[in-house]
Parts: sequence; C-alpha cells; structure tokens
Amino acid sequence: MRYRYDGSVMDERMDVFLNMLYGDEPNYLRDIASYAADIHAPVMRKQTAQILRFFIMKEHVGRILEIGAAIGYSALYMAECGKDVRIDTIEKVPARINDASLNFEKYDTGNRINLIEGEASEALADLVRQNALYDLIFLDAAKAQYMEYLSYIEKLMDRGAVLVTDNVLQEGELLASRYAVNRRDRTIHSRMRMFLKEITDGVKWNTIILPVGDGVAVTTKCERLD
Repeated sequence: MRYRYDGSVMDERMDVFLNMLYGDEPNYLRDIASYAADIHAPVMRKQTAQILRFFIMKEHVGRILEIGAAIGYSALYMAECGKDVRIDTIEKVPARINDASLNFEKYDTGNRINLIEGEASEALADLVRQNALYDLIFLDAAKAQYMEYLSYIEKLMDRGAVLVTDNVLQEGELLASRYAVNRRDRTIHSRMRMFLKEITDGVKWNTIILPVGDGVAVTTKCERLD
C-alpha cells in the first residue's frame, strides 16, 4: 500500500472504491459536508462514519460522547444511526459552536444532541464529576491533547464501552521520524505516538488501529478476569 500525504493514509483507488460501497447519506448531511468544505471545517471521512455506524447499530449504543463537534456533521450522522441514541458533544471554537447550534436546531428534531461549549478538558472533568457514563466515545479534537483527555475518557467509559479515535496517523506523517516532519508539527507527532503507545499497551487498553481515512483507533478497556 502506498501512503500519501494529502489527508489520507490509503491508496487513492482503494479510498474511492470503498467510498462507492457505502450508501448515500441524507441530503441535509451532504449539504453540511459541502458547507464545511467551503469554510475549511473538518468533517469525518466515510470510512470513519461507517465504523461508528457499525458499533452504534451492533452494540445497541444509547449514550455517546463526542469530543470535537465542529459544525455538527458527525453528531447528526450518529443520531441517524439509532433512534434511541443520545449524544453529548463538546466544541470550543465560537464560529463552529454557532454553526453546530444552527444545524442541531434545524435537523435534530428529537432533541437528542446536547452541545457542550468550552474547553474539552474542562468539559470532560465536569462530566466525570457528574458520574456520566457512555457506551461510545468518539475522539476527534486537538491531537496534541489526546493523552490529556484519555485520563478523563477512562472514567467516562461504561463497561464494554468503545473509544473510536480519528486521525491517529496524521496523514501518514506519524510513520516518519520526528525530525523528518515540520518543526511546528513535532510536538503533535511526539504526543500522538505517546498516545498510541499508551492505548496499545495490552494491559489497560485493547486497541486495533485501522489504516483507513487518516487512521482510526478502536479501543476498549481490558476487563479483569478475576
């Protein structure tokens, strides 16, 4: 497989082929994705969306936490995957909060999505204090902070919960030496490698890393057998 540095770690032909296999999304989600492209806001790739859909539908997920709402595309997509889904989603950027709020007001007709405004670490700490528990956590925020978030995430995962982390291969740059990447990206590069080492240690966490899109890690907590 060839790794490319244009936003995906997949061979381009494979990327196109897999995208063709997935069904069409609702028109309003396509409109949101198009708008996101115009304003350079992030939207999860189709492969990531399908991974989330798989777990939501297979495991009968009820409570979801999303860290990194952007303009609301992924939360609305997950809400489409299950009629009983309830989603808390965190976002700190004012412009994205405004867009997400408008999208939720217009398309979240069942009021199943709760937008939490502010820094993710502070919001996560509040949720821990509230003893909140989730069946599925989708981490798609500031990559340099993933390790910081993990200590909170561990406390928020219900028994059997799944953590899906997006963009863990950094457009293929994570494969390179730290000194081969741009100086401004070296901190993120080091912290992401640290994060991946932590969640693949096999003692506390059980993780598989999927080389789709920009790299997706699927993680569960190791359950004690005694």
